[in-house]
Amino acid sequence: MIFQQHTSCDHTKARTGTITTAHGDIPTPIFMPVGTLGTVKAVSQNELVNEVKAPIILGNTYHLYLRPGNEIMHQAGGLHQFMNWDGAILTDSGGYQVFSLSDIRKLHEEGVTFQSHIDGSRHTFTPENVVDTQRILGSDIMMILDECPPYPSSESYARESMELTHRWAKRGRDQFLETEPLYGHRQLQFGIVQGSTYPELRKQSSEAIAELDFEGNAIGGLSVGEPAEMMYEMADLCTDHLPKEKPRYLMGVGTPANLLENIALGVDMFDCVMPTRNARNGMLFTRNGIINIKNAKWKTCFESPDPGFQSETCRHYTLAYLHHLFRADEILGLRLTSLHNLTFYLWLMNEVRERIKDQSFGSWYAPMAEQLQQRL
Repeated sequence: MIFQQHTSCDHTKARTGTITTAHGDIPTPIFMPVGTLGTVKAVSQNELVNEVKAPIILGNTYHLYLRPGNEIMHQAGGLHQFMNWDGAILTDSGGYQVFSLSDIRKLHEEGVTFQSHIDGSRHTFTPENVVDTQRILGSDIMMILDECPPYPSSESYARESMELTHRWAKRGRDQFLETEPLYGHRQLQFGIVQGSTYPELRKQSSEAIAELDFEGNAIGGLSVGEPAEMMYEMADLCTDHLPKEKPRYLMGVGTPANLLENIALGVDMFDCVMPTRNARNGMLFTRNGIINIKNAKWKTCFESPDPGFQSETCRHYTLAYLHHLFRADEILGLRLTSLHNLTFYLWLMNEVRERIKDQSFGSWYAPMAEQLQQRL
């Protein structure tokens, strides 16, 4: 068993657990920093370990397949060796990236043919070859190839897309079971639930994906433009129908408040580019709310972004200094805000786990979510 549940919350579906991987145990709930190209932007691997304290990060099959490519990755001995990362890695199948290239890709039963956004070369992803590529990457957790329908989608399109994802899921699972890891460590495979915002489709998809007996299950196709309440409704429905003995991963989510709300609905794992992307645009997430460091009000504020919070940024630098770095277009500003936001997200997950353990999560999370959304 790769997932062991430890504690549940009396008043919500929140729970703590541990996911066992070949590169370490992952405490849940967990947020996974996104390292699309084998790097979490502006943050070193050493900082991810010692400051952020991230036990797992993401890589992206689409981007790494195109550059540096499977041949170089295989020669390097996989993504862990290539980027000098000893922790766990989850790799997305690249499906979301391919389907976002709607004008330069063609969807068919076999898979999807697309043009590279780098040089225009043509490639085909199939449920089978994305497993093969992720064998070369050597990720601890690999995702299946799926189709992520846009929002809004008609029910007929959402159903056709979901059924295609189910057929691909079966093929991807078969390929996974018929092949072996390349580097001597165990790999896990997660299925992906689709169905857009249609409750009956989400129920059907949860049950169909569960039947394929993946090591874990993801909820895809949310946080793509639908209202937050609709996202919560679909996540709540999916966690009701996905196996309790396996981890549940909500893909591409989200704000700190989004994480708290979805943890209360029984989600265990999250990823999102938001902490680093927003950091590079001057947004800091703090325990008291959101700071736009570019605002003139911070020019003469010689306090920490989050007094008492022990991130590297908060220990050593003031809001006035960070404001100056952004106004002067200094790269250090992007690094410090990225490091702070990731540290904050991982701190929040640790705080959540402690709250679930002591049974205070149910009364704590909603007021905390509201506080985290305030603009300072």
